[in-house]
Amino acid sequence: GHRRKNWKVRKFVLRDDPAYLHYYDPAGGEEPLGAIHLRGCVVTAVEDMPDTKKCDVDNILFEIITANEIHYYLQAASSTERTEWIKAIQSVSRPGK
Repeated sequence: GHRRKNWKVRKFVLRDDPAYLHYYDPAGGEEPLGAIHLRGCVVTAVEDMPDTKKCDVDNILFEIITANEIHYYLQAASSTERTEWIKAIQSVSRPGK
């Protein structure tokens, strides 16, 4: 969703060593479609995002900014899940871990 205006459902797998968030097509497939390098990234909750319907994304968006300053916007299923994702990503993204 960070490069296109439309959202796509993806399956995510968080890996600790090395710190990556791999994403897959939820319909299947063993190979990841891509990966986000998490070492040294910043992850934050997003409260308001332009060009989105408020009712669709209220309190469930978060942003990952990589060390290379690439911005990824992700949408969780719930605000509780968003908090869990943010904490999990922060725990593996610390430099020198």
